[in-house]
Amino acid sequence: MVDGAFLWVAMTAGAFALVTPCVFPMIPVTASYFANHGGRGRRGAANALLFGAGIVGTFTAVGVGASVVVGASGMSRFAANPWVNLGIAALFVAFALNFLGCFEIRIPAGVSARIDRALGRAPQGSWGAVLMGALFAVTTFTCTAPFVGTLLVLASQGEWQQPALGLVAFSATFAVPFFLLALAPGLLGKLPRAGSWLGTAMVLLGLIELGAALKFVANADLVMGLGVVSRQVVLVSWATLCFLAAVYLLAAGALPFARRKAPSEPRGLRRPRPFSVLTATAFAIYGAWLALALDGRPLGELEPFLPPRAEDTPAGARAMSARGEEREGPFWHLNDLDAALVEARAEESLVFIDFTGYTCTNCRWMESNMFEVPEVRAHLERFVLARLYTDGEGEVYRKNMDYQKNAFGTIALPLYAVVDENGATISTFLGLTRDRGEFLRFLEGALSAPAGRTTLSPSD
Repeated sequence: MVDGAFLWVAMTAGAFALVTPCVFPMIPVTASYFANHGGRGRRGAANALLFGAGIVGTFTAVGVGASVVVGASGMSRFAANPWVNLGIAALFVAFALNFLGCFEIRIPAGVSARIDRALGRAPQGSWGAVLMGALFAVTTFTCTAPFVGTLLVLASQGEWQQPALGLVAFSATFAVPFFLLALAPGLLGKLPRAGSWLGTAMVLLGLIELGAALKFVANADLVMGLGVVSRQVVLVSWATLCFLAAVYLLAAGALPFARRKAPSEPRGLRRPRPFSVLTATAFAIYGAWLALALDGRPLGELEPFLPPRAEDTPAGARAMSARGEEREGPFWHLNDLDAALVEARAEESLVFIDFTGYTCTNCRWMESNMFEVPEVRAHLERFVLARLYTDGEGEVYRKNMDYQKNAFGTIALPLYAVVDENGATISTFLGLTRDRGEFLRFLEGALSAPAGRTTLSPSD
């Protein structure tokens, strides 16, 4: 099951990838190739479509190949590896610094020369268009790799279909402008000229990429159990970046160092344009909204991209216990199913198991949005609750993943299972749902099911 929010993230990543520094140089290259080899009429349209298919196919092959080669469990371990997350964060920081003007990323001269020679020898017709699309994807992969890696991380809790569909959505969004250029190379002359607007956009994208980098640093922190990059730290950092963006938009005309000017653009002070004021206001409001959530209020669709509350993680729960503090809300046995089963026998109750992951965005959505619905919370309180993380490093996480795979036949996350006091399966529910009625029916069915009877959720 592929979540619509994940596909939206994939398309957004494809749009952001269009403004990376490795992509801009390929615009005139694409227009030049199709001006000379694209053909006219139906032939030109077909070649443009095949060019786009070459881009989509190359990117999608990366996701499918990675998923098939390493398998779902390998993808899950890849997504949770702290060094992988730190590496992706470092790439985002590098691109952010490039956008902020600290240095410039360019395609190496040798690579550009090889591309020019390849274009000179490129075959005409259908195969030439497909190969040109594949060459384009490979050439820009240096700058698009963080986005591709991000999608693989977000899709790691499912089978190969999820990464494949995510990469299709990403690459299709990424390919559309170049498909239009291939369809009508003359559109190149109608593109807006570079000026201060482009410099402003690049600075804003740099700030956004710094915020994205923090997400992956938080992932690594969670897996390592350090507790340094908490939910509050991320919220404060994101709110600060929003306020910086607002100040930059308002001050870009007055501060000589705050914007990149085109050679022909007059120097000196200028008032911010109305669009800049509106955009700055939007950033300021968004930053205030983030800051107001420091009291723990959930942020809806944004919540899955934030670290969980400290008390909801094994490391955070241990730290609170050591300080003698009590956790708020329902009590969860974290990574300790045996203790949950002992309690269930004593209370003659069922056990609700939440198979989750540190890097699982769908898990965070369910835990912060569905579990907090009053009716759902009231039903959950009738169970003994166990939360098993499967994507960390160490024997306990491998044990949790093996148990999920052997007992329920999948390692996809999130998975919710209800078992009796002896561990016999009563009911399971796989994946994310935004339909509270569906989830409530699953819980009610589990509570009323005869002991030893296995049932599946309607979405399975």
